[in-house]
Amino acid sequence: MAKTALTQLAEQIEAFRKDAYEAGYAAAMQAVRQFTGSSTAAVPSVASTPRAAASTRRTAANTRRTVAKPQPRPAAATAPKPRSNARSSQPKRGNNAVLIGEVLKGMQGSTRAADIRKALQRDKGVSIAFTSIRHALHQLAQRGEVEASTDRKTWRYVGTTAS
Repeated sequence: MAKTALTQLAEQIEAFRKDAYEAGYAAAMQAVRQFTGSSTAAVPSVASTPRAAASTRRTAANTRRTVAKPQPRPAAATAPKPRSNARSSQPKRGNNAVLIGEVLKGMQGSTRAADIRKALQRDKGVSIAFTSIRHALHQLAQRGEVEASTDRKTWRYVGTTAS
């Protein structure tokens, strides 16, 4: 007899826990619906059993909490914003070679890549990685605009060769 009483008590506790969970979930979903501004009629209720429906009504009646009503948004906030092209903010292809060529034109004699980088930062406000500087210098050398020293550590501007 003691075992059946304990079993009944455990079943009652489990039923109360389940009802409380369903009621809390229903209240939370109602608060979410109110916050997002969607109607409650459009979304089906969580209370699918008569016991859960009665529990939901009891919990909702005992709740003294007020939920903020959704405020209508201005028309400008709901209008989709035009997307900016991500590539428009990036420099154009081949821009590094042009910038480095301009810097080398203004420098006297042979110049190291570190000095070119410092001049780019100082004069143009552009920070370029050393690997990008070396790549652009090799491109300019292929075009015949710059010339490398024998150890390829310094570069000097030669000018454009007319083809």
